[in-house]
Amino acid sequence: MPPTVPARDPAPGVSVVMPAHNESGLLDHTLKELVSALRDRDLIFEILVVENGSSDTTLSDARAFAADDPAVSVLTRPRADYGAAMRAGILAATGDVVVVFDVDYYDAGFVDRVLPRLLAPDGPAIVVGSKRAPGTHDTRPWPRRAITAGFAGVLRYGFGLQVSDTHGMKAMRRATVVPIVGSCRTGTDLFDTELVLRADRAGLAVAEVAVTVEERRPSRTPIVRRILRTMVGLVRLRIRLWQEDRR
Repeated sequence: MPPTVPARDPAPGVSVVMPAHNESGLLDHTLKELVSALRDRDLIFEILVVENGSSDTTLSDARAFAADDPAVSVLTRPRADYGAAMRAGILAATGDVVVVFDVDYYDAGFVDRVLPRLLAPDGPAIVVGSKRAPGTHDTRPWPRRAITAGFAGVLRYGFGLQVSDTHGMKAMRRATVVPIVGSCRTGTDLFDTELVLRADRAGLAVAEVAVTVEERRPSRTPIVRRILRTMVGLVRLRIRLWQEDRR
């Protein structure tokens, strides 16, 4: 007989939000590994897979997994937009703490490190797993590391942000951050950057922890295209924030 799957708790302590676009070759493995790791930690959790604009079997794969495991649920959006998918997942989450993982970049150990900080009475609102923090072990090729360093410089000197990264793994106190999520307008690659910037500007504490960065597959977006798209997005975001300050 198949093992008994625990019934879903009506009030999970941790919600994992996972945007998914054309992930049919990896999603099932990721969910199996992550569900097992979180259950080993005796956490009450939910995983929200937010499929967005996939042209492969990602949506059906996610729904098939969710049908067999009540800890997993599936949202879907018609257009490929990583930021919009993340936003939808955070707003749909029910846990006290929301953790954002990618299908190809996740680490249950990150949950171990951030939960005590977020649940402390004086803890931060957001903890970012920074690829630039002291102690981080980044195994990506040097061009990817150089781009991350340049992006961190733009955020520090162009926006005054003190944490050294906004992309990748992050965790947040849901009740505190949801009002900020509602004010974010940027999608695609920069939603999480806008979220962290707005939280910082609102006076919320944003912290970072070191991580190990390991690519489970090569990047699917050409570097030049992503740089151009990100820089245009950052300029628009900088102008929008200036306009808001003037008002």
